[in-house]
Amino acid sequence: MVMDWDGTYRDLRRRNWIILLVLAAGSACLGKVDVTLGIIAGGLAVILNFTVLQHTVRHAFTLESAGKAKKASMLVKSYLRLLLLGITIYVLITRDLVDPIGLTVGLSTVVFSILTFGIHRVLTGSPSEN
Repeated sequence: MVMDWDGTYRDLRRRNWIILLVLAAGSACLGKVDVTLGIIAGGLAVILNFTVLQHTVRHAFTLESAGKAKKASMLVKSYLRLLLLGITIYVLITRDLVDPIGLTVGLSTVVFSILTFGIHRVLTGSPSEN
């Protein structure tokens, strides 16, 4: 069975935004502004991080870009991406801009979308509709 990465990525991306919207709306209904801001900030940060990771990996493993230099470049970009994510989280928490629990929930957005994607695949036995 060959996986259609473009369709899978589109589905994951859609799930990311839906889950972030549901989490933020649920938090907003509870009336905790700093928690809601944490969820939104964490969700946006991890979705951006996931998008950049996907782009970096795809670019590094194309047929035209084969070679050790491209793979090394991918590693450097990955470390820079993680460093920027770490700095963003550090600033958000140390400046008391968001609630750390809300931030953690927001940072779990991609994990939730991958989990729901996997559950859907197991239950249906096929890729989700795009």
